[in-house]
Amino acid sequence: MPRFYVDTPLTGAGELALPPSAARHVQVLRLQPGDALTLFDGSGPEWQAEVTAMGRSEVRVKLLAAVQPQRELGRQVTLAVVMPANDRMDFVVEKATELGAAVLQPLMSERSVLRLTGDRADKKRAHWQGVAIAAAEQCGRTVPLQVAPVQTLAAWLAALPPAMPDEWRGLLSPRAAEPLAPLVQPRAVFLSGPEGGLSEAEEDAARARGFAAVSLGPRVLRADTAPLAVLSWIALT
Repeated sequence: MPRFYVDTPLTGAGELALPPSAARHVQVLRLQPGDALTLFDGSGPEWQAEVTAMGRSEVRVKLLAAVQPQRELGRQVTLAVVMPANDRMDFVVEKATELGAAVLQPLMSERSVLRLTGDRADKKRAHWQGVAIAAAEQCGRTVPLQVAPVQTLAAWLAALPPAMPDEWRGLLSPRAAEPLAPLVQPRAVFLSGPEGGLSEAEEDAARARGFAAVSLGPRVLRADTAPLAVLSWIALT
């Protein structure tokens, strides 16, 4: 059954006009009155719905019943990723959504190749949020990954509050000797560096903010592989 995200609250059974983005998807699929579809607004539940009217500029649907599927990870995971180059960030956002991350924080560090500021950063963030929504529609999530504003690593670390007892902070480092151990806290933040890794000074700054350096094994993983490997591990443990 087709699934669509709508950027307006779905508050109760009844008929409504779909927002333009969702309406375009319905029109492209050539759905007809009486056809079934699923809608979600990012708040948690999803709605079974039925097309009631198709027009050139408007698509109307009837909300039938809300269900609360359980498709999220058992832990709330934030990935703080120094953005990889060559548009690989699209891949990271898509797969992080599929694997269940709650938040993705794009960062720039000393060795960053990709650097974004101002309008360019805002446009990229909006694009990545669209990638996350499309991935949520495909994979069945009802709460899409949230893409945070682009920041420098230094600014992000400086603004972090002290870690609470229910949160674990991990620094993915090829220099670390300690392997990643099973998590017991309900929330986790993982910091992953760029091509070439974080500098020693950056790793020291992360440790000062409560991050424990951990290893993902003897092989050096790419900047777009390491954070996804962590998510896969969490999903299976």
